[in-house]
Amino acid sequence: MGRSGREAVEKYLPDIKRNLRTDVVIVNGENAAHGHGITGKICKDLYDLGVDCITTGNHIWGQKEIILYIDRDPRLLRPDNFPKGTPGKGTYLHHLDDGRKILIVNYMGRVFMEPLDDPFAAVNDLMKQVVLRKNVDAIFIDFHAETTSETMAFAQMLDGKASGIVGTHTHIPTADARVLTKGTAYQTDAGMCGDYDSVIGVHKEIPILKFTRKMPTERMTPADGDGTLCGTFIETDDITGLAKNIAPVIAGPFLKNTMPDF
Repeated sequence: MGRSGREAVEKYLPDIKRNLRTDVVIVNGENAAHGHGITGKICKDLYDLGVDCITTGNHIWGQKEIILYIDRDPRLLRPDNFPKGTPGKGTYLHHLDDGRKILIVNYMGRVFMEPLDDPFAAVNDLMKQVVLRKNVDAIFIDFHAETTSETMAFAQMLDGKASGIVGTHTHIPTADARVLTKGTAYQTDAGMCGDYDSVIGVHKEIPILKFTRKMPTERMTPADGDGTLCGTFIETDDITGLAKNIAPVIAGPFLKNTMPDF
């Protein structure tokens, strides 16, 4: 979320990658450019920090330049359930140096969101073509949604078919990281990377005025204090492709810091 979020990733990600010995790093970057969308330069900066794939959501088109850029960058995803003909793609097959392959997929929910194609039908169609340990070693899905119920229903439907499903969009990390009964790692929302001395990453005064006066306000401007990095760490089983562990990752001020201990 804005500059604070980018600086938090720059500050904390290198040590996290080294300490956890990560194979792949996925970042949702849809609010990276001053809270609205992302640019090609920011994508490059994130890749230079060791990010392997960037997912997004409803703010993907917040910066006009990305419309022409996205088709040139296969690692920048927009939700796969956008209508056919929309620029960009919603899936990326990442190849590790040892030959393993992880399919990264981006979907967007529809409850209290812009109307898109049905993500449940779209992912069911995808799962007819992609099977864990048959043609990919792992499947990770970023489900960008407003409501916890839609995210949970999506994950429960896919339990045992994906390695991990993590929600984004609400900017608040949830406390429900777990491996579902059939082996899919899940957390309802990874939380934002940004300044938590705010209202979901926005300067506090702006949304407070909006809620108390019910009048138009200035543009929602990202808070610019010290940023916190929030995310999840998932460990998969190379035999099954399913999850062995999942744990939250939090580094920075205002929230209780936590790192996986497995």
